[in-house]
Amino acid sequence: MSTTSLTAARLGLVACDTCGLLSRPAGPGAAGFCRRCGSKLHGRHPNSLQNTWALAVAAAVCFLPANALPVMVTNAFGSSTPDTILGGVVFLYTSGSWPLALIVLVASFMIPLGKLIALAWLLISIHRRTHGGERQRMRLHRAVRAVGPWSMLDVFVATFTVALVQLDPLMSVEPGLGVLFFASVVVLTMLAAESLDPRLLWDLDPADIKRA
Repeated sequence: MSTTSLTAARLGLVACDTCGLLSRPAGPGAAGFCRRCGSKLHGRHPNSLQNTWALAVAAAVCFLPANALPVMVTNAFGSSTPDTILGGVVFLYTSGSWPLALIVLVASFMIPLGKLIALAWLLISIHRRTHGGERQRMRLHRAVRAVGPWSMLDVFVATFTVALVQLDPLMSVEPGLGVLFFASVVVLTMLAAESLDPRLLWDLDPADIKRA
């Protein structure tokens, strides 16, 4: 038997989500509880794919207004200037702050977009039961989960700037609607990554799900 064919499901075992202990399921209809930590066992998380798809699609829908709508509106001397994420990147680059422009571009645009693409690829590979590259997809899933909180840079900058620049009536900064959609993208992609059961990446055969 090859190494890749050995999975807990094929051996009739269930891994605890909390402590990782492998256990025999209590019965065919219910996995039971972990004998070490007492957590409820799941062969596979219920509705994991459906929940992940729903969250990922909602994040993709929010991604467009997050970049099209202003994240900040600057009011100075009677005039208002809206700033989008990409508009801010262009402004920083043209003003000479290209390192900061690169950080904002990567953290606020490329990482959220990359997370959406990665989630879509993982979900499609599960549906198509793609053979090969399971370890790489596992690492990608862990990476998506790890970088999730770091995508909140733009929300942090907007919140910090709004709180700092309040010089009424001369100048003030207000949060734009785009920051709400951007925060939604970050939160939804984090929830989507958490709701995806990575064990599904190893279920190459429909019989694996029945065994789990």
